[in-house]
Amino acid sequence: MTEQQHSVSIIIPAYNEETGITGTLEKLIAGNYHKKYEIIVVDDGSTDNTKAVCETFPVRVISHTVNKGYGAALKTGIRKSTCDEVMFMDSDGQHDPKYIDELVRLLEDHEMVIGCRTQDSFQVQNRKAGKKVIKWVGEFLVEQKLPDYNSGFRGFKKDLIKDMMHIMPNGFSFSTTSTLGFMKEGYNIATFPIVVEERVGRKSSVKFFKDGPKTIMLLLRIIMLFNPLKIFLPASFIFSFSGIAFGVYGYIALDRFSNGAIILTTLGMILFFIGLIADQISLLNRKH
Repeated sequence: MTEQQHSVSIIIPAYNEETGITGTLEKLIAGNYHKKYEIIVVDDGSTDNTKAVCETFPVRVISHTVNKGYGAALKTGIRKSTCDEVMFMDSDGQHDPKYIDELVRLLEDHEMVIGCRTQDSFQVQNRKAGKKVIKWVGEFLVEQKLPDYNSGFRGFKKDLIKDMMHIMPNGFSFSTTSTLGFMKEGYNIATFPIVVEERVGRKSSVKFFKDGPKTIMLLLRIIMLFNPLKIFLPASFIFSFSGIAFGVYGYIALDRFSNGAIILTTLGMILFFIGLIADQISLLNRKH
């Protein structure tokens, strides 16, 4: 294949998707996308026939010996890709390959491209509340409106996403973290609308009670990773102001500063300096 035909690597993570990935690969091959782009399927330790199914198609198949997670599969695909640009799409039939060429075109002039799901796209109802909370937190951190922050249909300049892989999680939050990371670093991000269909095959492995605590930890991790001062400064102000107010009241009413007022004020000062240190550590972690 020529350099032009290998301009982009399409990375498809798959875990126990023997049913869903068949239709996805059939559409890709029927559209001759395998002749224009490098298609890499990362079998993330599947226990069904996912690997065998993928090997019947003219695509690269890379396998994990154990299930490592969605983000880990994407990292493997990035490392193994031979192109300067990479894009992700799901294996379960939700993403239509017809949008690939538009994403690749936009990627020529942007560092990241995200396919934003339209209102009529299929969505799992019990995930909407959690997604709204994460989006609110993300917008609070980057101080601008977020695009479809956790859309799995997206593309990157390979060298830039590789520089950030050390801060990317191995789990389902790779998309969220990469969106915030690229926005926080000021890269050019393009978006375009896509319609997402209901997944084919097995049901999603994301469960409310199982992944709820993970989502909470994700929020805390994102805050500490991208903008810890957003948490430490308000907390420092609240404790310091409360301590000073409590101390002034005690001095006026009781003619003395109480121990509680001193503790609150000191705690506020400590939180302020911890916040400065956390912010410096955050900058170092995101440094190329």
